[in-house]
This record gives sequence, structure tokens and C-alpha cells, in this order.
Amino acid sequence: MALTNVPGTLDIQPKRIPRLPGSRTDSSGKAVSNVLLLSLPDDEYDLIRPYLEYVDLPQYFVMHEPGQMIEYAYFPNGGMTSLVVLTKDGKSIEVSIVGKEGMVGTPLGVGMNRGPYRAIMQISGAGTRISAPGLAMVLPIAPSLRQEIHSYVMLQGLQTAQVAACNRLHELEQRLSRWLLMCQDRLDSENIHLTHEFLAQMMGSGRPSVTLVTGMLEQRGAIENSRGSIRIIDRKRLEEASCECYNVIQNFNGGLGLK
Repeated sequence: MALTNVPGTLDIQPKRIPRLPGSRTDSSGKAVSNVLLLSLPDDEYDLIRPYLEYVDLPQYFVMHEPGQMIEYAYFPNGGMTSLVVLTKDGKSIEVSIVGKEGMVGTPLGVGMNRGPYRAIMQISGAGTRISAPGLAMVLPIAPSLRQEIHSYVMLQGLQTAQVAACNRLHELEQRLSRWLLMCQDRLDSENIHLTHEFLAQMMGSGRPSVTLVTGMLEQRGAIENSRGSIRIIDRKRLEEASCECYNVIQNFNGGLGLK
């Protein structure tokens, strides 16, 4: 993926146009919608396909814990994964999200077998996974796959850095608005099925604060609250409530295969 620097922006263009979702299948014959896998040339996809195992990814499923051995790399077809930092006192905060554009377990793609985050399914979905030994066998003979993973790791690092700055510098209403927009980009849906309690954990905040802020956004006509779900009804108003971090992240969303 080529980077072109323009003052005030970060413009990252995808190196390869992905195939259409469903044009490829995993080893069990189920359709693949993961953008990273759809971006591989045919010969390299043929190499990795026998190792791709279909997997359901229910809400709150933990893919790996911080500091523990990573057994699988996951390529979501749908849903959304949170990468979460945990502290010794039990607090947590989300630092990055992964959807159909990417891969969970990226340390395996750069020669590491452990990571610093908990990877947890925040919104249920499905996808494929490959074992750590299987990925280690394929990577040396799949240069495009290596490049796709390395580029994704870089782009995810940019996202993580921007989210870290956002969590430190911006108010909860701005952060929550930015987060909802990022979710919709990955889910292609107006409906985000999450409780305020779990959302508060991801925001590093308290449930009463999240409830207050979602109520304010509802009054503005940006979202609609219901039990265990938030529906985005006016994206423009949500963008107005967000901080500049969403636009910064959006500048390199083209490199993630997103809008």
C-alpha cells in the first residue's frame, strides 16, 4: 500500500482492489467477506485457503489475552472485535477495533506469538481462522500476504495512536460519537447492538456517563436508544458531535478497505 503525504492529511491508497465479497470460499466452502483475504492474488489465496477454518464469533468471545500465546489469527467476515488494554485494578479501555477489513492476531504476522491486548468480540459475527503454525508455514511463500499484513499492522498502529490521543484529550460525547461512526463503517448497519455497561468499559468510563451522553445524542436527533442497542439515524449530526479524530482516521480508511 503506497503512502502519499499531503499537508494536513494522510492519504493511503490500497495497492490492490479486493475481489467482491463471496467470490472466494474457505476450506469448508463458506463465503469469505474479509477484505484482507479478498485482496490476495489467486495463487497466494490458493496457498492459504486449505488452512482457513470457518468459525462463529459470538459476542464477548475472547480471541486472545494479553501476554498469552496467540493460537490463531482471525479474519472476520462480519461483526467487530475490540483490542482492549487491561489494568491490574480491573479497569479497561479500548484502543483499536477490527472488522471485516483486517486481522486479529497481527503479532503472528510479524514474527511474534504474544500481544499486549485482549481481543474480544464486541459485536457478534463470523469469519475464518488459521492456526499459528499454519500461518507460519504460508507466510514465507506468500509475499503479498506478508505485505498486506505488514501494511495492516502499520495502519492499525496509526489508528491506535489516534484513539489513544482521543481518549486523553477529548470529551466523552466526542469520543463516543467518533466510536459509533467507526463502528458503522465496519458493520454497514445503522444498528449497533451493545449495552451501555459494555460500552462504558470500552470507553473507560462509567455507565451513568455513557447513558447521559447517549441521551444527549438522542435529543439532538443523531441516534435512537433502545435496550441493548443504538441506532444511528442522522450520521451528519453524529459527525458534527465527533472530534477531529474521526476525520484523521478516515483519511487512511481507504488503506483499510473501508469507506
